Amino acid sequence: MTRRFKIVSTDPLHPQAEATLREAHDYRSGGDGTSLHDLVADADALIVRRKLPDDIFDHAPKLLACVRHGVGLDFVPVEAATSRGIPVANLLDANKQSVVEYVVATALMLARGLAGIDRALKSEGWNARNGYDGGFELFGKTLGVVGCGRIGRGVADAMQAAFAMTVVGHAARPFEHDFVVSISLEDLFARADIVTLHLPSTPQTRGLIGSALFERMKPGAILINAARGDVVDDRALLAGLEAGRPSAAAIDVFEPEPAPRDHPLLRYDRVFATPHIAGLSRESAIRMSTQAVTETLKVLHGEKPTSLINPAVWETHIARLNGA
Repeated sequence: MTRRFKIVSTDPLHPQAEATLREAHDYRSGGDGTSLHDLVADADALIVRRKLPDDIFDHAPKLLACVRHGVGLDFVPVEAATSRGIPVANLLDANKQSVVEYVVATALMLARGLAGIDRALKSEGWNARNGYDGGFELFGKTLGVVGCGRIGRGVADAMQAAFAMTVVGHAARPFEHDFVVSISLEDLFARADIVTLHLPSTPQTRGLIGSALFERMKPGAILINAARGDVVDDRALLAGLEAGRPSAAAIDVFEPEPAPRDHPLLRYDRVFATPHIAGLSRESAIRMSTQAVTETLKVLHGEKPTSLINPAVWETHIARLNGA
């Protein structure tokens, strides 16, 4: 007889994925006021859609699996999970296409000043056209990709294919790509017409993008951050916007989140802001939830997930599954 597991999610999943879980397992999601500590108290598996408290695993004595509904591991205290023998997995490609398309869309919008002219037309009428300078075309310009993992390389592929852009990249680790030229971070900011960030939040990246880099940007260059809010120094970004380096920014991620209504970036006209939705589309919502369920069930049935973050715990995990 197949074991019936207790599986919880910090927040609701796509209805298709929830239906799959309920067919064979006991499933419950948060978001209804229940504390996360109470939610995991008797859970066998946890699907993570928001940042977990550092002590979450102290309150989950039965937990056998922790799967991130997405890529970023800053939502999960991985070391604490590892110390308790809990496998942690994430989804490498589930929202890649959505983020790539967000970057392409915002690059086009900012390069042509479309958000600003939309506001001006609605407030000033047709005369808004008189003050519109047309912006610039992307064709043949230089794209700088900071963080050349799957998403960063996907953005490079899309922008080069669509607009014949020259692409330069920078990453903490060596990477291989057919046409992305690896250069220093300083040179990337100096050369790029558009800089797009695809960095994880780590002790090494927090605050990495600051005034010294903004001062190197071309006048009129654009910044896009669909990575993590804390990799950018917000004060330095605001000062850079005042100086026209960058001339505009698309910001999907903030520090902290949720961003308070009085967050300074939300009050700045040349910032196109969205509430951490770059990876959310109807298609990616289905992919992320169904893949999270698939990976969770793999771990619970003793099969290694596609992206196991802490492989050192696997033998301990199998022993726990077998009741050792």
